[in-house]
Amino acid sequence: MAKITPFKGLRPSKELAAQVATLPYDVVNVVEAREFRKYPHNFYHVTRSEIDLPDNIDVHSQQVYEKANENFDQMVQDKVLVQDKEPCYYIYELIMDGRSQTGLVCGSSVDDYNNGIIKKHEFTRPEKEQDRINHINATGAQTGIVFMAYNDCESIDTIIENWKKDHAAAYDFTAEDGIRHIFWVMDDYSKVAAITRNFASDVPCTYIADGHHRAASAAKVCKEMRDNGYSVDGNEAFNYFVTCIFPASQCKIMDYNRVVKDLNGITPEALLEQLQQDFEVTLVGADAFKPAQPRDFGMYMGGVWYKLTSREGTYTTDPIGILDITILSNNVLDKLLGIKDQRVDKRIDFVGGIRGMAALQQRVDSGECAVAFSIYPVSIQQLFNIADSGNVMPPKSTWFEPKLRDGLVVYMI
Repeated sequence: MAKITPFKGLRPSKELAAQVATLPYDVVNVVEAREFRKYPHNFYHVTRSEIDLPDNIDVHSQQVYEKANENFDQMVQDKVLVQDKEPCYYIYELIMDGRSQTGLVCGSSVDDYNNGIIKKHEFTRPEKEQDRINHINATGAQTGIVFMAYNDCESIDTIIENWKKDHAAAYDFTAEDGIRHIFWVMDDYSKVAAITRNFASDVPCTYIADGHHRAASAAKVCKEMRDNGYSVDGNEAFNYFVTCIFPASQCKIMDYNRVVKDLNGITPEALLEQLQQDFEVTLVGADAFKPAQPRDFGMYMGGVWYKLTSREGTYTTDPIGILDITILSNNVLDKLLGIKDQRVDKRIDFVGGIRGMAALQQRVDSGECAVAFSIYPVSIQQLFNIADSGNVMPPKSTWFEPKLRDGLVVYMI
């Protein structure tokens, strides 16, 4: 069963919350992050501290991590961030396009992560893990929340919804992207204890939705600290990592699309001909084609869109084989375009569905890419099925929206 813990969060005042809060460090590039460096309280000064260093700095240099720690300490010294006096749970509601989702911010057990109670669906990359390990070690904090999910549990949902109804929010603001963020502090010991018990009795496992690298890094920092003799009873803060856990029914996965820089030496005409082995190919025209059902794909090439429909018998029906991204990977990206490993091949890039079909067209029309593919999104149940089976999805299979904001609560280790 899932083991969670309340914690003494380090967080901004109500007046500063909207100024501090940022998107996760890994969904913006350094150029985008630098747009915010003129705002002194913005949390990119901690999570993307290279914005305060020369533009040619290596973002993984020790200087960047030292700057993150310096900026973080300054925020604490200036009381931009203040730590709660007692361990709390935090309730975090996000509203996007009229759709609401509410999660519980808590510490999740590293032992659960190591023992498979917390289930994963992606491989991680060592260099990205090391980046966050260095950041945690430099700041003594986990600054980014891992997005997790669990099968709906009425006993937990009732406590959370009643707290929202009966208590004023600590924060309530709408960010520049139009997403509303509402945040409550649950500081009643009896309610905190009830939620802890209910997770331990009613939630057999949780699932990482977004944040595999943050979770893996926290687990490795925990191991380092245990190996170095810092663990006494196993309840020290570093034995947990900060998560926001949402009921599955409230989670929405968006499409995660592909653009490819070249056609692997074949002509567009040859690609269209070869695609017909595994797909019914239909010319759509100038209007973007966004798939409305599984096993349909959009392809943009040469200024026009095509609809690709998988032919029966060209894919398997196991939990991974049935995924649209698997079908595209096997029957197009690998078979026709020679892209064997999407994690390392420089010819492919990934475009989150939040950016829309226009972003795919722009990448092709600009000449940067030769072809773009729009993909039907994975469902949350498919994610659970794959994680339960012990398998992993192809890289960049899921794009969750809305994104949790960094800086609303920091977990000190």
